[in-house]
Amino acid sequence: MNYSTQAFMGNFSIIMEFFLMEYSSIRELQVLHAMLFLLIYIAAVIGNFLTIAAIVTDAHLHSPMYFFLSNLSLLDISYISVTLPKFIVSSLTHNQTISLHGCAVQIFFFSFLAATEIALLVAMSYDRFVAICQPLHYGVIMTPARCIWVATSSWLTGCVYSALHTGNMFRLPFSGSNVIHQFFCDIPHILKVSCSEVRNTEYVLLATSSTIVLFCFGFLIISYTYIFSTVLKMPAVEGRYKALSTCSPQLIIFFLFVLTGMVTVLGPLSDASPIQNLLISMTYTILPPFMNPIIYSLRNTKIKTALCRIIKIVFVPRRKCHVLRILKCKIIHH
Repeated sequence: MNYSTQAFMGNFSIIMEFFLMEYSSIRELQVLHAMLFLLIYIAAVIGNFLTIAAIVTDAHLHSPMYFFLSNLSLLDISYISVTLPKFIVSSLTHNQTISLHGCAVQIFFFSFLAATEIALLVAMSYDRFVAICQPLHYGVIMTPARCIWVATSSWLTGCVYSALHTGNMFRLPFSGSNVIHQFFCDIPHILKVSCSEVRNTEYVLLATSSTIVLFCFGFLIISYTYIFSTVLKMPAVEGRYKALSTCSPQLIIFFLFVLTGMVTVLGPLSDASPIQNLLISMTYTILPPFMNPIIYSLRNTKIKTALCRIIKIVFVPRRKCHVLRILKCKIIHH
């Protein structure tokens, strides 16, 4: 592989494209990686799409909790599509290059969707806090207009945050090695080849965003402290289980997403261990979109019922359904 695709200006080499890391030089393993991640990608997209379809088509699921969940599913489809298809194609075509503009686009959408996901998870935790701790005021606080405003604000906040990061990182040329020891363009590895002026500004932005994330984390901890204390006071075991089953998935996903992301961004870079880089990055790039449908949908009775109804409509012919209804009516009359 040629790593010297650079333009020269004076005594400095200006990077025009990057080379993403290969996780194996053996062709069979590259194809195996591509097939494995293709199956994960298809499963994640189908799972999140079915969650959206179930929520949109079932009137019983038109509530704030499921509105935010549909936003999260749409976000997860986009989030996993930013990095994984490129990695799959690169593994199959044996072409690890990505242009400077392609890298900028990837970083923008990755940061945009990651920031939006954190904001949505915080909004979902507040929704559960109001539903469990202040159930009598739930309809007044979580109105449809307010839910739309919160979701829109989450998407806009993520967009502005990402624009600041991407605009700062790509405002000046890059120099040095153009090899990225990761399967996608991520901020730490791009900062490594950026100039000192960009790097210093980016560190300020990262410190500010980390402070905001810690604030969100504190808000989440306080919310769930009140939630769990309220749940433990419930006399019915079934009520406690139902309340915990709607709250625990959000907490698990948030911990998984934020902690691994912060370790990657703030921790030391590991150029010598591509497998370690892959495993850590998978935790916050692939696992949340893949696990969300399993955690939120397959454990939720209402969504499972809506999915079964959709499957019956799609796969069972109307004529057959009509015959079944006639037989059912006859059985009831007899």
